[in-house]
Amino acid sequence: MITFVPVRPALIAAVFALLSVSAVRADDMSPWVSESHSAVRLLAGSRSGAVLLGGIAFQLQPGWKTYWRSPGDSGVPPRFDFSKSDNVEAVTILWPAPTAFPDGAGGTSLGYKSSVVLPLRIVAKNADKPVTLRAAISYAVCEKLCVPVEAAPELTFTSVASTQDSVLAAALDTVPVPANVGDPNPITIRDVVMRGDTEVWVDVVAPPASKVSLFVEGPTPEWALPIPKRAPNAPEGVQRFTFPLEGLPPGAHAEGAALKFTLVGAEKSYEFNVNLN
Repeated sequence: MITFVPVRPALIAAVFALLSVSAVRADDMSPWVSESHSAVRLLAGSRSGAVLLGGIAFQLQPGWKTYWRSPGDSGVPPRFDFSKSDNVEAVTILWPAPTAFPDGAGGTSLGYKSSVVLPLRIVAKNADKPVTLRAAISYAVCEKLCVPVEAAPELTFTSVASTQDSVLAAALDTVPVPANVGDPNPITIRDVVMRGDTEVWVDVVAPPASKVSLFVEGPTPEWALPIPKRAPNAPEGVQRFTFPLEGLPPGAHAEGAALKFTLVGAEKSYEFNVNLN
């Protein structure tokens, strides 16, 4: 004799809800690709329209570090290739503010420890078709020595709500905000001055006793400008940073060059594009 057990509609709904959550969790992050003291994976935000928010998540073993787009005195910046993606017009990487750490050779490198998520703005060719992001990633992780790493995670973006939206929003909060010299932000660059042909002074306004860091990049990756150093005897209410005009490519001139300054504070960071005069 076969006995049929009645199933309540509420139970059916709960089962389908659980399956839906499982599907979301399966579709909004790729598996970790673990290599050489680190792991990397892709994250997908909720899909809405042709511009999607995603991310590249890195995890690093204790004591190991990886690098910012400009690695400082030594190091290897990560490289990304999205050309094998499907239905992707363009990908823009947004870089969280880096931290400075000794490079082991007397210099300073810029990058990330423990973990970091690089937000991605992804433009779909066709907003109504699936998007599959395939990333060929080359990066380095370093402790006392550096180890090169290659990873190729991939992830398809769906139209369902993502469990990663809060993670991606938090990562976006760590990306420096575009600003102009003199803007009335909590920390800001007040002035950038060339001192002859050999040095640049950058005056920063910040609350008293606040700790800020300043990094500078040239117009192209071939520029290798030194990390600005805090100068003593700055005017009252100002933190002055200086750096020598070294590391320019052959034939390049500092005057008129478009430099990018990243000003990092305890709670917020800002990015300034400045033409040297």
